Amino acid sequence: MRVLLVEDDEMIGHSLKQALAGSGWSVDWVKDGLLAQSALADGGYSCVLLDLGLPKRDGIEVLRQARSQGDRTPVLVLTARDGVDARVAGLDIGADDYLVKPYELQELLARMRAVIRRRDGSAHSVVGTAALQLDLTTREVLVQGERSQLSAREFALLHALLERPGAILSRDQLENRIYGWGEEVSSNAVDVLIHGMRRKLGPDAIRNVRGLGWRVAAPSTGEPAQPARPSSATVSGPPR
Repeated sequence: MRVLLVEDDEMIGHSLKQALAGSGWSVDWVKDGLLAQSALADGGYSCVLLDLGLPKRDGIEVLRQARSQGDRTPVLVLTARDGVDARVAGLDIGADDYLVKPYELQELLARMRAVIRRRDGSAHSVVGTAALQLDLTTREVLVQGERSQLSAREFALLHALLERPGAILSRDQLENRIYGWGEEVSSNAVDVLIHGMRRKLGPDAIRNVRGLGWRVAAPSTGEPAQPARPSSATVSGPPR
């Protein structure tokens, strides 16, 4: 899954990006508030790790603008501001959680999973349908109760589809959820991932809708899904 890291400290940002990548995340790292706003406008992130003391625009203002524009991306504030007033201000404006530096990586990862679960409307670590479920903690897929391990990119792709079972996601939308800036993406990368996943999950687990994209079956049978609306915004950050 893709995460936006907003951190101006080079040492902290570099070490955190490496740690997150080692845990299977695709990380886009920006170092000031204006670049953070541009990246958020592009969308595609499972969550945002937001420092508050940023150059060009404070993290509080970045968060305020995102929420005022209806952006529901989970935001976990990471900051050295440990006063109660600072925490209350961030949470009131729309932060989903708040972690004071220094922190342990395992706690950070657990909080990231928690804010994503809440965004998905689940209090549990397992999301999906009765037939196809994803365990956010173990990164395993459950098909009729049988568990299989997924790679980081397989996990990101399936999580994107299971956020809205029945909705069709295009190739561009799936690539946007899986790959970060600077990552080379071949023209058939999504096809290769889905081919491999069908061997694990069954040929009908992920269905192709010709000319539109892919979907997983909705919990209730029946009505055809509509394509998910693509984002019209663009980002000024580095290209993938």
